[in-house]
Formats: sequence, structure tokens, C-alpha cells
Amino acid sequence: MTDPLLPSDPVDLGGYRLLGRLGQGGMGAVYLGQDANGRLVAVKMIRPEYADDTEFRGRFRSEVNRARQVPPFCTAEVLDADPDHPTPYLVVEYVDGPSLAEVITRNGPLGGGSLHSVAVGVATALAAIHGAGVIHRDLKPANVLFALGTPKVIDFGIARAFEVTSQHTRTDQMVGTVSYMAPERFDTERRAVVGPAADVFAWGAVVTYAGTGRTPFRADSPAATAARILTQPPELSGLPDRLREVVARTLAKDPTERPTAHELLDLLLDLDTDVKTKLIRPELLQAATAARRTSRFGFGGRRPDRVRRTVLAGVAVLALGVTGVITANLLPRLWDGQSGAPHSTVGADTSGPTSSSSRVVGRPAIIDRLDRPGQWTDSRSDAEGRCVFGDGRLEARTGMSPVYRCHGPQDSFKDQTVTVDATVLTPGACAAIWFRAAGANAYLVSLCETEVRLGVDTDDGVTQEARAAVAGAVLGHARRVGVVVQGDKATVEVDDAPLITTALGPPSLTAGRVTFGVIDDVISGDARAGFARVEVTKL
Repeated sequence: MTDPLLPSDPVDLGGYRLLGRLGQGGMGAVYLGQDANGRLVAVKMIRPEYADDTEFRGRFRSEVNRARQVPPFCTAEVLDADPDHPTPYLVVEYVDGPSLAEVITRNGPLGGGSLHSVAVGVATALAAIHGAGVIHRDLKPANVLFALGTPKVIDFGIARAFEVTSQHTRTDQMVGTVSYMAPERFDTERRAVVGPAADVFAWGAVVTYAGTGRTPFRADSPAATAARILTQPPELSGLPDRLREVVARTLAKDPTERPTAHELLDLLLDLDTDVKTKLIRPELLQAATAARRTSRFGFGGRRPDRVRRTVLAGVAVLALGVTGVITANLLPRLWDGQSGAPHSTVGADTSGPTSSSSRVVGRPAIIDRLDRPGQWTDSRSDAEGRCVFGDGRLEARTGMSPVYRCHGPQDSFKDQTVTVDATVLTPGACAAIWFRAAGANAYLVSLCETEVRLGVDTDDGVTQEARAAVAGAVLGHARRVGVVVQGDKATVEVDDAPLITTALGPPSLTAGRVTFGVIDDVISGDARAGFARVEVTKL
């Protein structure tokens, strides 16, 4: 439902014509807008009092950049944003449908295929969100909308910009709705490290509400609800038996005992194969299947470290306003990533069936679909070569130079994993991945037509190359290339198969940038290579 604009509302924001109000929240107003092509969009304008907060703008920019990398699997796609506008704003896909909260209020609890579809749809969204290294932080029925019957999750990834801004940190406030908050979210000292397991807990509460019309820890007040979340088992009567078992796992007090978003999706899709195809609509099943394949280098397939439980001495919760802004000092918990080392040998290693990258876990540092200018930029007028965006990827092309690099972020990394879809587009070309690049020196991984190489790139050329054959067709086919770098060793994988593990030769480069480009092995003057879905994880 759209309300008329208020006299104080703008009629245009960043080139979007505002048609009406969709709602108002703690961060600002949400408008129904229209772009230059007539497409309807949702425009969230940040409240003016946050516009002058430099720290908020920085965090908002960072969170929006991450949110734009979330694939649109049961999520409302982030289309545009301008953190530097006098009033920062965010533009997302407009979902013309009711929220889950409105559906339950109007029609009562869901059952059968409708309930199962909500469970799968919201889990699909979390797998996509967490796979991009984003945490929702405010999952609730009002943030689940229905587009042609398919659930879509909205408002993910930007709540943290509000929650951890200095003025709110000082008052010990946090954003959220008490009934859907995980126990660890009530700790004011460590809430900045609350992880994706909190979203999985919220999923359990949302599905319970969808199937029963009540939340699993319902009480007479927000403070009493928080106390039940911290100390009591959930009330799940009324849910179907097999779904109830899954929901119970997601509502565990200890975040390490909850499934990850990807594991949750696996559990739901595998409940009953015969029944599943009857309960889930084909388009939802397609989205869920695609989300299962989203990267697990984000949060989706990673378990948090097990941490010491702290005995709770008391509960002190104050609910403020309709969004459930609360003050608390409860349950110190710490979520952090694990780290490990791949098996290292000198020379090629093709015997192990298990990807070494899958055994190494760190913190996502760069995530970019490379389907538009952003962290990597285009360079169309350079005679030496050029980098352009098209067909959903970044394409590097040589010109007068046999080697051409695309300009990427300035972030410097020491120990890291780099994964990217690389495509050799022309005969004699190699897709190039430089890491620990510092000045004219770098380590270089080259995916060529028949082999992959790892060497040292200096002013004197590429030396000390280790090589391994690549199975299957390379030319014109995207291959997932992974590089694991720890200390003085690196492992190169193609499509999860470790092909090269070797010591990094001199000069000893301890840290540097990551970027991509193309090498013309046959000096044709027109070598081309494409790149998509890059993820750099700091170990």
C-alpha cells in the first residue's frame, strides 16, 4: 500500500521520481519511485540527521557495496545507491505484494505447501545473502514480501551501518525486533561480531510465526520475550513434525549448534524428495537450487568457532519504539572465522579430490560480480589494451601491449584466497591473476588453453613458472580458478581440483594487491579473457 507524499518529502531523488510513501523506519523513509525508463523501484532515503555523520556514511557505503553483490535468489535486488548524496539513498527492486506479516494477520497461519515455500524461500535468500558475505540483522515477517506468490527478503545488509555508528554505540542501542533476535544479539559489548547464525535463528522464529501465528518465545513484554529467548526452550507446537525438527535446530541457544544457511537449505530440500516437488513451485525450486551453488567462501558454508558459554546473572532489557530498539548487557559471545592451512607440497599435485580452498576459512575482503564498473573499472580508450564490461563479466583485451591489466581495488593482502570465474576467449590468450602485486613485481597465475601456470612477474618477465595441464575444454568456457596463499606457499586450483602447490620464489613479496588481466601468448594483438564472480578472502 502506497501513501501520498508528505509536504516535506522530496519529489525527486538522484534522478528517481518519487510517487508515494511505502513506509517509514529507523533509518529513514521508503518511497515508491520511478526511474528514467519508467520502471518502479523502492527508494530508501536515509534520515537527514545521519547525513552529517562521516562514520555513518563510510559504513553505509561499505555495507551497500556488499549488498550489491547478493544474487537475486528470493531477494529484492539492490539496483543503485549514492552514499555521497546530501541525503544518502538506496534503490532496490520494487516488490508489489503483501508482507508475510500482512498475510498472516489477514488469513491466519500457513500450512502445507505455502508454509514449506516460505521456509525454503527465506532460507534461499539467506544462502544468497550469506554467500556474498552479508548479514541481514533484521529478518522478520515485515521484511518478507510476496511477488506472484514467491517470497522475497528485503532490507538486508545495511542495518549494521546504523547499528554501529558511534552515536548509537555510545547509547548502547541496537536495531532489531526482539521476538526475532538471537540470544547473542543481546550482548552490547560484543554485538559487532554477531555472525550469520543470528539470521538463521531469526529464520526459525519467522517460520514459527508463519506456521502458528505466534513467535516461539512469545511473552507479555519485550523484556519478558528477551528473557525467554535467553533461558527457555521454544514453543513449536502446531508446526509439521519434520519441519519442527529443523526449526528447533535453528533456535539453539548456542550459535555454533545451528546449521549454516546453506546447510539449512539442504535440510529443507532433502526433507522428502517425493513431497518436495509437490510443495515447492518450479521457479522457487530453481532459485533454491541456484542458491545452493552460491559461494561458501562468504558466511553460508562456514561454521563459527566454538566459544565459551557465559552464565547469565540477570536480564535487563528496555524496549524502545516500534522497531524494538533495546538496551541490554547479556550473554557475551564471540563469533569469528576459523583458519587452517592447505596441504602443501612442492610441484604439481593432482591426486587429492578435495579442494584445498574448502579447508581454508577466513574473512571475506572483496566480493564483486564483475558485471559492472565498481571495484574494478573499465578503460576503453587505452591504446595498450582495454577493459570493458559486458555479458555479465569484466573482459580484458590486449592492444599494442601483449599484457594488459585491469585496474582494481588498492587493498593489500598477505595470506589470502582468491577465487574467480576465468574465461579464455581467444586462441593463444591466457587469463591472468596477479596477487601480492607491489610496484612492478607480483606473483602471477595464468589460465591458458591447455595449462595453468604459477610464476613470478617482474620487469625481467615471468620466471620460475610451475605448470600443470588443465583437463577439459578451456577456450570459451568459464573455469573457477582458486588461489590459496599462506606464508611462502601457494596452491592453484581449477574447478576445485588442486593442480599446483609450490613455494613462492624470490623476490619475497609479503603483501600486495589482487588484479586481473590478459596475456597474449602468440602476440596476435587481440587476446581476450573474461572474469566474473571474484572473491578475495583474508586469512
